Amino acid sequence: MSGLRPLGDRMSITSWPQRRLVREMFDTVGLTPLPRGTRVESVTDGDVRGLWLTGRRADPANGVVLYLHGGGFVFGSRRTHRHLAAALSVTTWRPVLLVDYRRAPEHPFPAAADDALAAYDWLLRTHAPESITVMGDSAGGHLVAGLLADLARRRRPMPAAAVMFSPFLDLGCAEVTDRDAVRRDPFVPPQRAIECGLSYAGAYALSHRRLNVLGAGKRRWPPVLIQVGDTECLLGDSERMAESIRSAGGHCELQVWPGQVHVFPAFYPLIPEGRAALRYVGDFLRTNTLESVTEQDVVATAS
Repeated sequence: MSGLRPLGDRMSITSWPQRRLVREMFDTVGLTPLPRGTRVESVTDGDVRGLWLTGRRADPANGVVLYLHGGGFVFGSRRTHRHLAAALSVTTWRPVLLVDYRRAPEHPFPAAADDALAAYDWLLRTHAPESITVMGDSAGGHLVAGLLADLARRRRPMPAAAVMFSPFLDLGCAEVTDRDAVRRDPFVPPQRAIECGLSYAGAYALSHRRLNVLGAGKRRWPPVLIQVGDTECLLGDSERMAESIRSAGGHCELQVWPGQVHVFPAFYPLIPEGRAALRYVGDFLRTNTLESVTEQDVVATAS
């Protein structure tokens, strides 16, 4: 994993040939085997596109998960994240809708944020809000926070809970360069994070209320779990989000995992910490949401 940093240092997203190459490389993650017994169903309904991933013993009666993938708003797809979404279905005993939202720079803000809201509204046609959990990693964490902020501003029904893995929240990257100078991030180059934030924002100022998720009001937000590695230059984003939620009277559990890299739960086939983190997500939902399942699941994601 540490070998990815030199590649990221050299590859700029502003170049179409390099951007296409990185997207293709990311897509090879889709070759990761899914947990045994996973059912996969394609979704194409109006503005909503993605995959339903249903693990063994997953039952919509327990609730559903809306998953927004990472990739700096520029990379990532349902191919790169289907193994993680499938593992989450196993540990939560819930079907997971992995949304294939529009990516920057071809489709800058508010495209991805609007697609996230459309997917949530689509789920509300058939599921009560208290049965929905929203999750996302990296840029997907920003989309999760943006979705919650949009719902709060519009006085819309909130989901039961939210989970963010290594969220990329401050698109201006105020702290990442300084943090990286003190402790080099083995995964995320600060310059690429800055490029991704600007690429997604497009013509809009980073202070726009739907982009400045750290500054958004947090009243009415559901319980939030954040998992992040302590090697990350983006760690400050998670710390500031947790403080913001708590200051608003909300519940936020921030877990900083020693020695772990950006979105380390996605590496669950390789590292025990990834599997432990996913197990905890299941425990968190069973504690903080309404569901019929009470027996603790044993994750078999690596089998």
